[in-house]
Amino acid sequence: MSQSQYGMLERIISDNALNLNKNTIAEVCSQFKIKHRNSSPYRPKMNSAVEATNKNIKKIVGKMAENYKDWYEKLPFSLYAYRTSVRNSTKAMPFSLVYGIEAIFPIEVRFLLSEFCQS
Repeated sequence: MSQSQYGMLERIISDNALNLNKNTIAEVCSQFKIKHRNSSPYRPKMNSAVEATNKNIKKIVGKMAENYKDWYEKLPFSLYAYRTSVRNSTKAMPFSLVYGIEAIFPIEVRFLLSEFCQS
């Protein structure tokens, strides 16, 4: 979204979501002279990679969740597991590719702290 100097929107750029492509939005935009444009973020190669990632995370959550109602409690742990597992294609963890360092697991932190406290 772009904002003019005095706070009124000049234009709205959105994806092709149905909620922003209804007649009501078109009327509001024309009433306030707001330009509404749709973007096209579709990239077939990236979308298939994202779909594969989502599928893998969904599998991990499915294995960790005890029933369908507690999936959101297991999501952070599932993401952590996904980000810290080595990929065959890159021979690296997504965490290390993003942050440039190896991930430190909670058990390692506990072990390091116990050694530090003993000395």
